[in-house]
Amino acid sequence: MDIWVLSTSRRGQPAAKIKFEEKGTHSPMQDELIRNTILSIKAGNPEFQREAEQHIDSLTKPIGSLGKLEKTAAQYVALREEKTPVISGKAVYILAADHGVTEEGISAYPKEVTPQMVYNFLNGGAGISVLARHAQSDIFVVDVGVDASFAGVKGLLNRKIRRGTRNFAKESAMTLEEVCAALKIGIELAEEAKQQGRTLIALGEMGIGNTTSASAIAAALTGVQASLVTGFGTGLDATRCARKAEVIDKALRMHFPERPDVAPDPLEILRRVGGLEVAAITGMVLGAAARRIAVVIDGFICTAGAAIACALAPNARAAIFAGHLSVEPGHRILLDSLNLKPLLQLDMRLGEATGAVLAFHLIEASIKIYNEMATFKSAGVSEAGA
Repeated sequence: MDIWVLSTSRRGQPAAKIKFEEKGTHSPMQDELIRNTILSIKAGNPEFQREAEQHIDSLTKPIGSLGKLEKTAAQYVALREEKTPVISGKAVYILAADHGVTEEGISAYPKEVTPQMVYNFLNGGAGISVLARHAQSDIFVVDVGVDASFAGVKGLLNRKIRRGTRNFAKESAMTLEEVCAALKIGIELAEEAKQQGRTLIALGEMGIGNTTSASAIAAALTGVQASLVTGFGTGLDATRCARKAEVIDKALRMHFPERPDVAPDPLEILRRVGGLEVAAITGMVLGAAARRIAVVIDGFICTAGAAIACALAPNARAAIFAGHLSVEPGHRILLDSLNLKPLLQLDMRLGEATGAVLAFHLIEASIKIYNEMATFKSAGVSEAGA
């Protein structure tokens, strides 16, 4: 029997289909773990969704008066399929890797910053380190493809595939084998999270040059011009930002010259212009969705990975919570394409999962409201119109 998975479509255009059997010998779709993960992802349980919404409407407040907190609680209940939802084992995962496209001068910082920040994470001095402690969350730093050696470094999860991607302005960023390996790392991390009893995780990233990759992914997926999804990243001036958009535009025309009306195969987008950490994020979103773990995505880069995941498995959307809206222009475009509403808007652009872990507090608050707030009946309070 043929098995199909829907790809994303350009705005106003029909979606393309990806057929598992039509992929090449080394395609991720031929890998049993990846294939079974995608096929096992289900939408949020509609029965639990209805019951959650009815319970929320029965609480001692005007209907809808808690806004996004109500929708967040209902989504979590429908995902977890729990009448009395529980949040346990919160964890933040920072996926780190380098990008060959930095050779094009598209970043304000040198690539040496990536390993330096990895040490900063491990030493507890980064912004996410502080916020994770504040949220009482565990934090894991994962080397998927940093262009440095961390031999003997304690506390780092070594999942290195290679030391950075290739320069996608000149050639494909990764091979299919490397994409497959990165997807599997993400899925395996999600399985470890499940075995550890975690029900709520946040995803972050570190990699000089990765906003360039995210912009290329966003443009390829949505059909929006590169200049409209390309921002200042880690502090570019206007001239270098324009150069960044030009590099992305030329790369996309080189990699995807055909069928401008339909988005390319999402795995080909990932292979040609993606990053090792972005692919691992894609795998982790897929793995979390398959295990009904709520996954909070951070900013633009994480959302690019999540967008690829949803292109491969649209039902993965049920497990995703958008932590915040960053100032990167492509972030809003990707969130809109996924119909995801960010919980916070704080004009942030740090990455590292800082916005995602801040959203932990709101998600926890929504579940507290759901479980502990009195109903009109239990409190003896008259309802509207009574």
